[in-house]
Amino acid sequence: MGAEQLNFEARIGVEVKGDTWSCVEIPDSAEFFGTGKTVRVDATIDDVRLENVGAMVTGTGGHMVSLNAKVRKSLGKDIGDSVKVTITKR
Repeated sequence: MGAEQLNFEARIGVEVKGDTWSCVEIPDSAEFFGTGKTVRVDATIDDVRLENVGAMVTGTGGHMVSLNAKVRKSLGKDIGDSVKVTITKR
């Protein structure tokens, strides 16, 4: 079957309209997804799996996945910390 995946390291924190959001930005995402619109993905952040989450547009042509407080607590990480990310197309 072989779902398409993207693996990368990223820092938590994406600047959006002057604020830093607790998200990870997906590199080359518009090319990977074939669109500049929000898409649904499965994501693994370090060892925490997020299923069927929205990869939101960043406003600069890319996509990002939000990491809420519960996820950040599970990771033991916060804005500015580095994580290993796997994004799988749905």
